[in-house]
Amino acid sequence: MFDYPARVETLRLPAGRRILVVSDIHGNLPYFRGLLERADFSGRDELIVDGDFLEKGPDSLGTLRFLMALCRGGNVHPLLGNCDLWDDIFLSDETDERLLRYILYRKSGLLWDMLNVSGLDPFEIEDFTACKRQLRRRFAAEWDFLEGLPHAIETERYTFVHAALYPDKPLRAHTADELTRCDAFMRLGYRFDKWVIVGHYPVVLYGRDIVCANPVIDRERRIVSLDGGCVLKDDGQLNALVIPRDGSEDFSFIAWDPFPVRTVKTAQAPSARSYYIRWGDNRVRVLRRGEEFSLCRHVRTGYEMEILTKYLYSDGEYTDCNDCTDDVLALSPGDRVSVIETCSRGYFVKHEGRSGWYFGELE
Repeated sequence: MFDYPARVETLRLPAGRRILVVSDIHGNLPYFRGLLERADFSGRDELIVDGDFLEKGPDSLGTLRFLMALCRGGNVHPLLGNCDLWDDIFLSDETDERLLRYILYRKSGLLWDMLNVSGLDPFEIEDFTACKRQLRRRFAAEWDFLEGLPHAIETERYTFVHAALYPDKPLRAHTADELTRCDAFMRLGYRFDKWVIVGHYPVVLYGRDIVCANPVIDRERRIVSLDGGCVLKDDGQLNALVIPRDGSEDFSFIAWDPFPVRTVKTAQAPSARSYYIRWGDNRVRVLRRGEEFSLCRHVRTGYEMEILTKYLYSDGEYTDCNDCTDDVLALSPGDRVSVIETCSRGYFVKHEGRSGWYFGELE
């Protein structure tokens, strides 16, 4: 469906301006607002939104309208990710039955929001094709905005694409599908002459034993991967790559999440070993079920760890689970941590982007 030529925008960035790059907002407007506020974003900056600003989160329509308003300032430049590719899907009547099933299953997303704003109950729709025409008329500005966005933005020093770029073909020879859908792009081994900045694949999934949501910056291969797992991960964050000025490689980043921040009172040594059970490989066998924690064995590796029982999807012997780790963080008095979970044994926290357990005292 998306094998048509990608739309590419060539952008000349104003000299001397800071450039912020954000990806994978996923309809989470509070995270987006919080990140922009933390970054002190203003009309003196340039903002690249590297795709997937819609779907999966609680407010796709509100996020879209907020982004449209930002774009009126002329310094905000969004591109499409796979979750934003509504033009072909929405305009084709062939996908209507599948679309309706998707809406009723997700109970969120752009069409869900549009239906509810229009006073239409998604569960009572009988003629979805006619309903789509109504939404096209009522939300014409939103659809026109999406249909006009590129799949890639290219500058002299950087290429911004949502998921992937293939070095064996020119950028404009790519299809929309190639640029917006590719898992684990950084594992493909590609190198580039100028920087390629992507989102799409949560960076935590690149780690084997640890969970870290900070952007991955590979200076040898000139790739930056940004997706901090906003919405998709319980401990996710929204990342912004900070480029001080056009042409600079002195990258830094700013991250935002809503978790309360507390101070470590007592030191803690790190665990001798740890493992990260993650999406796509999260089947476990429950060895001993407890009210708060359950001892589980990871089916593929045989690794055993205590998992919060509420993270298990079913009561069966075999089940899937939320992303989880038994990593115990090395922490010192005065360290600041974000508290994700509080339980009888201690705290599941995040320190400088890395998630793990702390069993001491916090203030």
